[in-house]
Formats: sequence, C-alpha cells, structure tokens
Amino acid sequence: MAIDSDTLRERLDRATAHLDPPYAVLDLGAFDANATALAGRAAGKPVRVASKSVRARELIGRALGHPGWAGVMAFTLPEAIWLVRSGVTRDALVAYPTADRGALATLADDPDLAAAVTLMVDGTEQLDLVDAVRAPGRRAQLRICLDLDASWRPLGGRVHVGVRRSPVHSAPAAGTLAAAVAGRPGFRLVGLMSYEAQIAGLGDAPPGQAALGTAIRIAQRGSYRELLARRGAAVAAVREHGDLEFVNGGGTGSVAATSADPAVTEVTAGSGLYGPTLFDAYRAWRPTPAAFFACAVVRRPAPGLATVLGGGWIASGPAAGSRLPRPWLPSGLALVGTEGAGEVQTPLAGAAADRLRIGDRVWFRHAKAGELCEHVNELHLLDGDTIVGAVPTYRGEGHAFL
Repeated sequence: MAIDSDTLRERLDRATAHLDPPYAVLDLGAFDANATALAGRAAGKPVRVASKSVRARELIGRALGHPGWAGVMAFTLPEAIWLVRSGVTRDALVAYPTADRGALATLADDPDLAAAVTLMVDGTEQLDLVDAVRAPGRRAQLRICLDLDASWRPLGGRVHVGVRRSPVHSAPAAGTLAAAVAGRPGFRLVGLMSYEAQIAGLGDAPPGQAALGTAIRIAQRGSYRELLARRGAAVAAVREHGDLEFVNGGGTGSVAATSADPAVTEVTAGSGLYGPTLFDAYRAWRPTPAAFFACAVVRRPAPGLATVLGGGWIASGPAAGSRLPRPWLPSGLALVGTEGAGEVQTPLAGAAADRLRIGDRVWFRHAKAGELCEHVNELHLLDGDTIVGAVPTYRGEGHAFL
C-alpha cells in the first residue's frame, strides 16, 4: 500500500499533539486491513494469532474478531493460562516447550484449562518433567502438539538452512515420538507444528542487496519443495498413532505458500498485523505499517544532526542493523553509524534534521512486532485522524512473560 509520508506525519502529529513522547501508536485501519489481507492469503484455512507479535490482550481479541482467525499461539505457558482465564481464547497452543513447574501444576489441576491449552514437545524428557510435577493419575489429561523441525538440510545435512528448533526432523522420528506420546497415560496427542522460519521470517528482497535476494529466493524454493514432501510424510506417520486436530505451519511471510500445503490445516501470523520493518523486505506481500513510536527532539548538536531522547528499542535476533528501529517520519533521517539507536539518546542525521526543532516528534518503526510493546505500557489507538483511546500492553498489565 502506497503511503504519503508527509500526510501521514501530519496526521500522526496532529492526533497525538496532547501526548508527551515517548509513546506508541497503533493505526486501527491499517491493523484491520492487515488482518483481512492475511486471512485472505490463507485461502480458507484458519489463521492463529501469534501472541508474541501482538502482546496486547485487546488487540489479540480484535484480530480474533476478524473472519478467518481462530486460536492463539502463545509463547509461554503462564501467558496461555492468563489468556484463557481472561476470556481471550479457548484455544491456546504454547509454541515452545515449557519447564515452568508452577504453571504446569496449575494446568494439571484445572480440567477446564487443560481442555483449552496445548503443550509443545519435541522429546520424551518434556513428558517426564510433566509427570514429575503431577503423576498421570493425579492430573487432568494434557493436550500435546509435536514440534517438527522445518529447517532445510541439503547436501546430506552438511548445510543447515533455518533456525535451530526441534530435534525431530524426519518423518520416522516424528512417528517414533508420536508413538511414545500415545503410549503415555495422561497425555493426548492432538497436533503437529512446523515453523519454516527460513521462508516465513526471512525477507526475499533485502534493500540494496540484489545478489543476496536472489540467493535467498533460490534457497527458499528448494526448502519449500523439500518441506512439502517431508511434512506430508511426517503427518502421515504421526496420524498412525493419533487423530490430529490440527497441523500448524508458517508465519506472516509464508501464509499463502504454507496454506497451499495440503498437509497443513492452519497457519499462524502475528507480525503482519503491526507491519514492522523486517517485512519491508518481502516481495509477495508487505503489510501496511500500523505500529509506530514517537520520540522528541531534545538537542541540535550540529548542522545536519538532531538528537531525540531514547529510541534504542532493539529487536531480538542477530546483532545487526536489521534489528535497529528505523527513523521513518519525517523522511530523510538516518541513524548515525557510530552510535546507532541509544538507550537514552539517539542522534539522527540527514537533510530533514535541519528542519526539526526542539520538541518536534520523530516517528520510528520497530524492526519486529510485539517487542515494541515491551517498552510501553499502552498503545494509543488511531482511528482515522483521531486518537480514540488506548489499550494496555502486557507490560501495562504488569506481565513480563519473557
């Protein structure tokens, strides 16, 4: 979607004139448009909300209110319990294995919770931990999803393309683990997940790096073909030991491609609701930027420079420029290479700096999605040209799950 930067800046500045930076804003129109577009790209398969990319209960609920969205992918068990008990969802899949004994005890002691939350495992040791917390005869039956590693390992495994997740990579390994889960009392195998990070989370058109983009696209095509066959075989192997309720895959960057896999019954997305800068590097679909944060100009140290208070809201991942927030409005600003985005101040260079005055706002976009919410207690909601309210983030509700 084309954006008139001058018009958007005027709109943001005017709507938030009563606020003192730093603060974060969510454009409801862009958020809703992204939710609709993601559901459309899923081609009829349900989209599960990745809560780590949203981190605001009311906005998770808003996404679930859109046609085509169903269920939450939580990032910790305590978070999943909180979301279920607060009425946000009755279907919370915990995306990562847990070793939280207290949360496991809470889950095991509450049949209603146990029916709404699904645990992720990639080995029998995780089942052993659950049993050590509450023996099978002393707890509710717990729902289990298997994590199938989706990385690509060409050249006989000598090359690893993707992230390091589950040790379960082959269809036979998935079948073996499924048999182990099915044979353990107190557990019910209900799902399989495989997240192809090398496709869903890696932009195939990095700005100014044409050769790298070509290499990424070649790797992604090879990875997709390999995973299509391997995931289908793994699902068949797992189904020999249980009736799967769902097979989950993908992320914002691969919703359409993952939905085309006949073995997949649902996809996950979250970052695409906010539209952070990492997704500017995708060719197939780019979300409309919906989430921003503002910092105030407090210094003019030299011609061509303006310094804002704060700004060093760094995203997770490899320590690289791609994880830094981007000064976005007014256009024509850039981080200073020797300082980057600072904890308490961030100098900005460029022709636009000379037009900034003390007290003016500079609008940034975060590199990733939900991590923005770790820095603010609330997101101010922009509807058209007006701030219509605010919703608390997880931090604003007193929660820091990770």
